[in-house]
Amino acid sequence: MKTHSLFDLQGEVAVVLGGTGALGGAICEALAQAGAKVAVVGRNAGRGRDRAEKIVKSGGTALFQEADALSRSSLENLVSGVTAKWGTPTILVNGAGGNDARVTVTEENRFEDISAEAWAENFDLNLVGGTLLPSQVIGRVMVAAGRGSIINVASVSAHLPLSRVVAYSAAKAAVMSLTLFLAREWAPFGVRVNSITPGFFPADQNRKLLFNDDDTPTPRTTAILGHTPMNRFGKPGELGGAAVFLASEKASGFVTGSDIRVDGGFLSQTI
Repeated sequence: MKTHSLFDLQGEVAVVLGGTGALGGAICEALAQAGAKVAVVGRNAGRGRDRAEKIVKSGGTALFQEADALSRSSLENLVSGVTAKWGTPTILVNGAGGNDARVTVTEENRFEDISAEAWAENFDLNLVGGTLLPSQVIGRVMVAAGRGSIINVASVSAHLPLSRVVAYSAAKAAVMSLTLFLAREWAPFGVRVNSITPGFFPADQNRKLLFNDDDTPTPRTTAILGHTPMNRFGKPGELGGAAVFLASEKASGFVTGSDIRVDGGFLSQTI
């Protein structure tokens, strides 16, 4: 595939955790379209293989690799498999994560009722498996190679804690803090660490919060769109450009510790 030289990822090897989801999958497609070899990583083999097959049919290079982001040994096996196939990973997208009904505040499940165990499991999902462990395992090989780009997927709720999704908001805020820490730590070794802040993109994990059973919008959707200057939800493909920019050393070689908001202006809105 021919791409503009600034955004040419030919020769790069990308590992996308959460690549089986709607947003992670769109990032996989964008990186592959720019020329990277892409490992679509997740636990849903059906979705993962479908995504990889779609990329290959479009002229890209991809494979599905099953892995558990909360298991260091599983991630190490992932790196070994990708390296044996294509060489050392040079791009890591940490896109695994999600919310959990047990830590969502409702009239029936008040903040003071949330168990410490459920809170810890949600933090594990979004911070430990979503960012920490993959960054340790794959970041290690990037540091040894002297180059690499790590892209963490944050959330608008990391900047302004949203109602109801309290544990998710706190975990994503921690992801942003870890992003800044790693950007500082690994800059001397040629590894850049940045984040993308998506706004509201309908997906399986938030569909019940956004739409009723008959597909009509919930009051929460009305509130979200009223707070979004573009007055619409994002489309998964609209995350791709930010990911390719941060992945490309030519385009963003002096960019580390930064966050790109892809939110339709949500975080710009006040009154």
